[in-house]
Amino acid sequence: MTTRKVRVRFAPSPTGPLHIGGVRTALFNYLFAKKHGGDFILRIEDTDSTRFVKGAEEYINESMEWLGMTIDEGVKQGGDYGPYKQSERREIYKKYADQLVATDWAYYAFDTPEELDALRAQAEAEKKTFAYDMHTRKGLKNSLSLSENEVKQRMEAGEPWVIRFKMPENTEVKTNDMVRGSVTFNTNTLDDKVLYKSADQLPTYHLANIVDDHMMDISHVIRGEEWLPSVPLHIMLYRALNWEDTMPQFAHLPLILKPTGKGKLSKRDGDKGGFPVFPLNWQLEDGIAAGYRESGYFPEAVVNLLALLGWNPGTEQELFSMDELIQLFSIERVNKSGARFDPDKARWFNQQHLVRKSNEELAELFQAELKERGHERENGYVSEVVGLIKERVNFVSELWEQCSFFFEAPVEYDAKVVKKRWKGDVPAFMTELMPVLEQLDTWQADVIKAAIAEQIEAKELGFGLVMNAFRLALVGGGFGPDLMTIAEMIGKEETIQRLKAAVENIG
Repeated sequence: MTTRKVRVRFAPSPTGPLHIGGVRTALFNYLFAKKHGGDFILRIEDTDSTRFVKGAEEYINESMEWLGMTIDEGVKQGGDYGPYKQSERREIYKKYADQLVATDWAYYAFDTPEELDALRAQAEAEKKTFAYDMHTRKGLKNSLSLSENEVKQRMEAGEPWVIRFKMPENTEVKTNDMVRGSVTFNTNTLDDKVLYKSADQLPTYHLANIVDDHMMDISHVIRGEEWLPSVPLHIMLYRALNWEDTMPQFAHLPLILKPTGKGKLSKRDGDKGGFPVFPLNWQLEDGIAAGYRESGYFPEAVVNLLALLGWNPGTEQELFSMDELIQLFSIERVNKSGARFDPDKARWFNQQHLVRKSNEELAELFQAELKERGHERENGYVSEVVGLIKERVNFVSELWEQCSFFFEAPVEYDAKVVKKRWKGDVPAFMTELMPVLEQLDTWQADVIKAAIAEQIEAKELGFGLVMNAFRLALVGGGFGPDLMTIAEMIGKEETIQRLKAAVENIG
């Protein structure tokens, strides 16, 4: 018996920006495919033409590219199983919708939306719930209750119709979900879902999904848990179309929850908490919905963060490259319960991946901001600066705040540090220190430190007090890496100039 090749698909609808819950679904599909030497397919499910949003499809592709998820087959990439956009496959779906009617697995229904709304309202008034199902179908306007002649007349008259699945009575539908284990449904609790609409000559998600997965030879369907209630209908469709033997295996992923742990993570949570919920920026009518890329996150940090939302490697390791994730990923280690999103942890992941990067790579990224600020410095110097302070920041955008003094003298001084450190004999000491430093032939951290220490001892001042005041003069505050390294890097002339400016300007 030959083993079936792993083929998975990520099938978003182009209805707006891609939520990170969707990105996590794409990632788990990608990791699973690559772990098993399989194919990762991007299919665009655009059967709901009323919800189509311009630019959304391009956004999806760009998001995948930015995150490093290489698509093997798709609208943009091509492939042997296309078209990969459902709106370009409409002829295919009609054929299977007709087949289901012909084999008595589906039927035509002519009830108008207004008529169905009225039935729902009536049921609500009676504190009941209306469902179009095995209990009500015979009393409604469809090909099961109307004569063959009347059905024909209605269709010839151009009356709108839909095709509904004829859910059988009291049938147990079982599946062995790769995440949730054995799951059983009874068809008595299910309604007759619409599969096809004459109005736009397009299928609904359910029929299109099954037909495409079958025709694209999808081996595993890995998707969010919100699709779990659709499983019995999908299995019944495979059965009705005689495709049960090649039906994919299902895996339903847990939700990504709000930072509070209650409810699904939404854009509103991101707005409130000041963190993105989309991979890239998305233009809204009233502004921009922030994306991880534009917020300064590295793609590998976002991948790392999302991989651990609902999956664990079974070890204490938290930092992974994409290759490591592919090697370790196992769908069996995906949790059943929802995964709480933690914005602080997201920033931590970015910080960890920032620290992992070489000083040279970070210097390249930082150079753009330096140029904007009018500083032209060679990469060697910038790399050295970045190496000294990268562990103090979460994002490249925070580097300047932590290291501006390596490139320009402070123009103001921290009032708290001034009050605490710039007092007594300190200003006079700094004035006397300048010629001492001027006379040094070697300008190295250890030599500078020894000269200052000797002067402190001669004047019988506190080492801590002087050094903190010296830092204030060079940096403008009480922060930064090793002080003598700062002095060495900015140079003798600049160090003395800053001491002079501090003596003149600090009141």
